[in-house]
Amino acid sequence: MDNKIETTAEAIEANALRRAGVVHVGNCGPTPEQQPLPDAMSKTPIEQKSPAEWAYERLILYIKNFEEQLDNNHEIAMGFVGGDAGVMRIEGIGFYAPDVITFYGADPAGARTQQIQHVSQLNVQLRALPKNVDQPEPNRIGFRLAQDLGTA
Repeated sequence: MDNKIETTAEAIEANALRRAGVVHVGNCGPTPEQQPLPDAMSKTPIEQKSPAEWAYERLILYIKNFEEQLDNNHEIAMGFVGGDAGVMRIEGIGFYAPDVITFYGADPAGARTQQIQHVSQLNVQLRALPKNVDQPEPNRIGFRLAQDLGTA
């Protein structure tokens, strides 16, 4: 414990400030850590959000940012970390407070897939997969998720 004395206003301000950072080799464009939080996410203080809700909101920012860097021939998928379960096209994401995140989607063969994770085990790898040849435009789940947060 440090002996720094803060006024109430300083303590509240320090607690409200977002703590994020990123370092990249080369230019990869702006990332969620470098951008301000959308107003809709800032309305509820972090302390009033469950770990699942706070993780859900930040995952949406990462998904939306990843998709913004894809061309029209690719869409987002999630690789499963720590196993050979393959990948899943992300078609939805949700949370169940206080501590569960779930991903809904399909594997490359089209089989329905769902992954449910405790926030303490959250480990997501975002991947780009070619869009299905029979669809004219790639699915952009990040934009729809961001609309739900009021960030689009």
